[in-house]
Amino acid sequence: MDNGIIQVTISSPDGIVTGIQYNGIDNLLEVEDEEVHRGYWDLVWSKTGSTGTTGTFDVFKGTSFKVVVETEDQVEVSFTRTWDISLEGDVVPLNLDKRFIMLRNSPGFYSYAIFEHLEEWPPFNLPQVRIVFKLRKDKFHYMAVADNRQRFMPLPEDRLLDRGQPLATPEAVLLVNPVEPEFKGEVDDKYQYSSENKDLKVHGWISLNPPVGFWQITPSSEFRSGGPIKQNLTSHVGPYCLAMFLSAHYAGEDLVLKLNPGEPWKKVFGPVFLYLNSVSSEDNAFSLWEDAKNQMLRETQNWPYSFPASEDFPKPDQRGKVCGRLEVQDRYVSYEPIPANGAYIGLAPLGDVGSWQRECKGYQFWTRADEDGNFTIDNIRTGEYNICAWVPGFIGDYKYDVVVNITEGCDISLGDLIYEPLRNGPTLWEIGIPDRTAAEFYIPDPDPKYINKLYVNHPDRYRQYGLWERYADLYPDGDLVFTVGISDYKNDWFFAQVNRKKEDGTYQGTTWQIKFMLRDVDHTGTYTLRLALATAHLAELQ
Repeated sequence: MDNGIIQVTISSPDGIVTGIQYNGIDNLLEVEDEEVHRGYWDLVWSKTGSTGTTGTFDVFKGTSFKVVVETEDQVEVSFTRTWDISLEGDVVPLNLDKRFIMLRNSPGFYSYAIFEHLEEWPPFNLPQVRIVFKLRKDKFHYMAVADNRQRFMPLPEDRLLDRGQPLATPEAVLLVNPVEPEFKGEVDDKYQYSSENKDLKVHGWISLNPPVGFWQITPSSEFRSGGPIKQNLTSHVGPYCLAMFLSAHYAGEDLVLKLNPGEPWKKVFGPVFLYLNSVSSEDNAFSLWEDAKNQMLRETQNWPYSFPASEDFPKPDQRGKVCGRLEVQDRYVSYEPIPANGAYIGLAPLGDVGSWQRECKGYQFWTRADEDGNFTIDNIRTGEYNICAWVPGFIGDYKYDVVVNITEGCDISLGDLIYEPLRNGPTLWEIGIPDRTAAEFYIPDPDPKYINKLYVNHPDRYRQYGLWERYADLYPDGDLVFTVGISDYKNDWFFAQVNRKKEDGTYQGTTWQIKFMLRDVDHTGTYTLRLALATAHLAELQ
């Protein structure tokens, strides 16, 4: 595919991106790697009944190639792999259709895929779906994930055993003898560059010679699993640039897609945009990030795109719209309803209260309410949905008790919705803020031996490596004791409840205490303790 600005080479009928030519560089992708490892869709699948978040890794290749659209303004190509019963056990039971689109005068290209499972086919589990681009390590050294999360990155060689020391997880490596001495003593870990879906709209890499940027732009989160605060990987040492659609990272098996016997399923992942930009002078190379952000805004404003050829991707006039106002009714805070200022409000497939966090088969559509609790969600695919919400500062999940049916072109006004937070009486004390983050609690400095310089004195410094080991340093003899009215959660409540590592290398569980004074005890009443857990892993709450 070639529009005079960019030339993209894709293997046929595999559908693997083997070359991207742009701005005088013959290939932006890693030419030292085999062609199949340069630009590809992949998935992980496992047989139904299996547990965990792993399975068979498949860089799935097409068996048939087709030019879907070819005009002066647009090219769209399709690489498909169809399933039949003779492939049972060897290949995931899905019809797969990878699409690539190039537009006239556009410095980039789009990709999306259609996954389809027929009801008579065997069920299976699907832990992961993504697109991977591996860029040239001799060109792309500077990575940007956010305004305050960008840096020069080490080389992939620095993670090998002769230059790096593996740490507690295989992804984390201490750089002992890196090629560039400036990285010596730092920890490299791809999970330190994860982002929440709501913030994960553009990320990528900059080459200084020549000054060129490679960016992955995701204009909508509708096709991602787990809702707006699900975290996903972005870019990392390789240099790799990812588009994550489905993953169990940070959540575990709850977010593995599991099809049931006799269950048909179809989903469109994407389109996402792979955007290239350049400047003439190396002095202005870092302005490529600002330009990429501006391009991301243009892409989001153009969503949903009108140009994808597949009938499975609904155009703007085939979608619907919902608006309304959310208020909080909490008589222990105010006799009058409280506007749900800044509430996260979404449409998610039908389920229980809060099930949007584990949902991974359908589509979700989210927005934030204004200061008066007003919200509008547009460009919604047709279907039946629950209205879901949560309000920062109030514990619990809201779910509207009426199913909302979205039809083509509909404009539904829900009027005033009321959320009544869970409570059994007035609040006697509270530690922290119910806002789905533990960032307000005490986050220790990392061990100086295990540092990522990016996160020193950074708002996201909880992403530093090994903070769990710091608990034993802070509480060597006894566990955390928090005294209501005296202790301050910003300094006295460790952000995660972890084990204590003993000198012999074994671990022991920890028991925390909250001490509080009740002046008047109602011996006939019931006192309720509520806990909001951000996540739990290999843990038991007693």
